[in-house]
Amino acid sequence: MKAIVIEDEKLAAEELCNRIREVAPQIEIVAKAASVAEAVHIIPRTAHDLIFMDINLGDGSSFDIFSQIDISAPVIFITAYDEYALKAFKHQGVGYILKPFENEELIQAIAKLDLLKSDNNTPSSKREDIPNPVETAANSTNNHTTSYQNRFLVYYGQRMRSITTAEIAFFVADGKYVMLWTHDGNSYLIDQTITSLTSRLSPDLFYRINRKFIVSYQAIGEMVRYSNNRIKISLKPTVPEGEDAIVSADRVQGFRAWLNK
Repeated sequence: MKAIVIEDEKLAAEELCNRIREVAPQIEIVAKAASVAEAVHIIPRTAHDLIFMDINLGDGSSFDIFSQIDISAPVIFITAYDEYALKAFKHQGVGYILKPFENEELIQAIAKLDLLKSDNNTPSSKREDIPNPVETAANSTNNHTTSYQNRFLVYYGQRMRSITTAEIAFFVADGKYVMLWTHDGNSYLIDQTITSLTSRLSPDLFYRINRKFIVSYQAIGEMVRYSNNRIKISLKPTVPEGEDAIVSADRVQGFRAWLNK
């Protein structure tokens, strides 16, 4: 795998390159850029699979690069500022690491690339299908090695928090990023995909109602019949503005069975 590093501070760039070589020797750093102008020149002319990108550069923001050239490779953003996270994930971001960071954070961001590749290599018709929760639970009974994630480590600013599944109301995807919402109305960006979450969560507690939402049973309020045999759900807390929690037509039967088990 070939990577480009964009960092305007020389020592920081050298340290990042060394740490990449340490935790991911399969990654070859083929080019470095220290400014928006250099990046705009280098990226289209250098074969690469991945970009490590600081956000605040000497001659502007790294987001200025996207307005000048097309970038198709995944980007891992490494910055001292937490306010750009959502914007980063709308600009090819697959990872958002806050400085100073530990090697484990770098390892997790790089590991996500393999997960995304697996999702992309799965036919879309298969990728969107979710096993019936009742069947999944039955299979789990017969497979004693199956375990589900009980806690999620989230970051906000320089702080971190471990959130239990009992605190989670729902997950909602928007493009390449996923937000975790708690019952008390707080939301956190997490470094996972909706597809990967499906297999990590207990089917007794959570159900994926459509391509964007995974909901907790405890968060479900009123349910009403909706057009095309779908079901519209009122969630607690209220879903983000512009979003609707609607059970897609192909999942309604499984959702009803899940509610009635």
